[in-house]
Amino acid sequence: MTASIRDVALRAGVSVGTVSNVLNRPEVVATTTRDRVLSAIAELGFVRNESARQLRAGSSRTVGLVVLDIANPFFTDVARGVEDVVNAAGFALILCNSDDRPEKETAYLDVLAEQRVQGVLITPTAELSPHLETLRRRGVPIVLLDRRAPGPDQCAVASDDVLGGRLAAEHLLERGHRRIAFIGGASGLPQVQERHAGVEAAVHETCGTDDALTVFSPEVLTVASGREAAERIIGIPAAKRPTAAVCANDLMALGVLQEMVRHGVRVPEDFAIVGYDDIDFAAAAAVPLTSVRKPRHELGRKAAELLLDEARGEGHVHEQPVFEPVLVVRESSMARRPGATS
Repeated sequence: MTASIRDVALRAGVSVGTVSNVLNRPEVVATTTRDRVLSAIAELGFVRNESARQLRAGSSRTVGLVVLDIANPFFTDVARGVEDVVNAAGFALILCNSDDRPEKETAYLDVLAEQRVQGVLITPTAELSPHLETLRRRGVPIVLLDRRAPGPDQCAVASDDVLGGRLAAEHLLERGHRRIAFIGGASGLPQVQERHAGVEAAVHETCGTDDALTVFSPEVLTVASGREAAERIIGIPAAKRPTAAVCANDLMALGVLQEMVRHGVRVPEDFAIVGYDDIDFAAAAAVPLTSVRKPRHELGRKAAELLLDEARGEGHVHEQPVFEPVLVVRESSMARRPGATS
């Protein structure tokens, strides 16, 4: 039988209220009494009923984090940043993986609401779920993570992905590339659309035509999608074939690299590749990948700090910081072609 709080009180010779104080406000209990209660807890193997406490308090000591794809190391790094802040504040983190599927995201939001979480950090699917606004109306803080907010009345932490796309494209243009591919065009995620916009603007400004940019639109942003896009690129006649690619994330960039190497295409001499996010695997690839680095850990930390501040409800002011990405140049794009400007 599981020991109850009454069993602990009986063993320690104190009231149930005193045991409750030891568990929740130990500073108000005399040291000798507190030690007696703690000894009784240890002897009986008592474990507090957190579910019952949540029902009484109306909230738990947990925070929800909903990410798009836990298989992407970008999100595991973000989660570590969140966890560092949340754990330091005495909270536990519930990690949920939506797989970029709205119905799965909605199901997790319902579960988190049932768990009475202190708040929810979320990298949403393409369309913002109405469940997010429902939670906010119930008083549950929501912070958008790696996503800009639709208005000023909530917190969000994002990166300037238009700038990131521009940095990637300008780097390739400076090395003489005049036929560039963007891989990831079908994604409805605003952050991927922003990367596309940055690439498109840079290519148009330098080349004066949209024909210099070829967009490939895989449905998902995975290694397999990158391999499929590379196979399509290889099948294009040489006179029209892109000589470089900007990929919407590093997983696709790794897939492109794998397929190019498999077909004997030299990287970067015959084909240059730039990824996005700068996950650890980018630097460890057979040909180390040039990538646009986003501050993954810092994104998670800042989002968690804003969430906990809002949960405290003491003069909270909504913030929407936007981090600037940086380009990390490695071997996958180092070769220069005729017409390079530097």
